[in-house]
Amino acid sequence: MNIYEALPIADRLQGNPYPGRGIVLGLTEDGKKAVAAYFIMGRSANSRNRIFTLKDGALFTEPFDVAKVEDPSLIIYAAVRQFENRLIVTNGDQTDTVFEGLQAGKSFSEALESRCFEPDAPNFTPRISGMLVLDPARPRYEMSILKSIDELGSDCARYTFRYPAKPGLGHFIHTYVRDGSPLPTFQGEPERVRIGNDPETFAQELWESLDGDNRISLYVRFTELDGGRYEERLVNRNQ
Repeated sequence: MNIYEALPIADRLQGNPYPGRGIVLGLTEDGKKAVAAYFIMGRSANSRNRIFTLKDGALFTEPFDVAKVEDPSLIIYAAVRQFENRLIVTNGDQTDTVFEGLQAGKSFSEALESRCFEPDAPNFTPRISGMLVLDPARPRYEMSILKSIDELGSDCARYTFRYPAKPGLGHFIHTYVRDGSPLPTFQGEPERVRIGNDPETFAQELWESLDGDNRISLYVRFTELDGGRYEERLVNRNQ
């Protein structure tokens, strides 16, 4: 097995009904654009009652039908924000924690020191986060997972991964290994995935690779390193 092989995103998701929420960060094949993608899935009615919306350059999860919201605490949040030349992507309200930490002069990992996994026993869903540094001279990104150290949720294990951005290469982290009860937490280093040059193709491949019963929303953004212009794709099952 070639441990350096970057597989198509479809190969990483094939046959997996429930990877949960997922983040992909990387660089296009031509090396000109930084790539960020975020998707959400859901099994319960509360989790499935969501859409992505864009407001002032940020991405938010919002209820599709307000009347059906049961518990907004873990499903409604800002998922993507930008601070200066850093693009933040997370699976919860720690997006704001990182944003405010950067404003205060903290690093990505320092900002996340105040956070832990989600309080949803027995799953203890991990908080996954990523940050792209949109630097034309040295593009790079970091990814983090905060997860329970044991089945009791007794403490938080913290893992941060730092990557130089390389053409055609992305890294993929998701909350769960697969479906289950309780849901098994993601293990190991973020997975290597292949990234092309076209946002439409990548978004379509990613969306179609997610289980049709459980997929909810997808956001993909390709940002030019030289100039900061970006293209984005947004897909909502409920719209």
